[in-house]
Amino acid sequence: MTDVTIYHNPACGTSRATLALLREHGVEPTVVEYLKAGWTRAQLESLLAKLGRPAHEILRVRGTQAHELGLTDPNASDAALIAAMILDPILVERPIVVTPKGAALCRPADRVLTLL
Repeated sequence: MTDVTIYHNPACGTSRATLALLREHGVEPTVVEYLKAGWTRAQLESLLAKLGRPAHEILRVRGTQAHELGLTDPNASDAALIAAMILDPILVERPIVVTPKGAALCRPADRVLTLL
């Protein structure tokens, strides 16, 4: 399978396990280390559309300042969450994998198998 992208954090065990599963299945994805590369509004909006989810569902809370920034408030808008995610990429949960079959937040890692 070609055209597979993983938005990856190499410090994350689940992200590493997801990447390993892809490779075990013969897939060499494009690896985007989003903490280094950062996000654009267009990228995040496109990912959310592919995931069919609101920004709240890809918000990483653990180990971030999401609570302090008010981002866990159910009334926080997608626009506010996206703006915060652009400023601090760690606020995006990982890993997210995109294939021709769709996109998924791969927590747990074996969720990636549904995309192959």
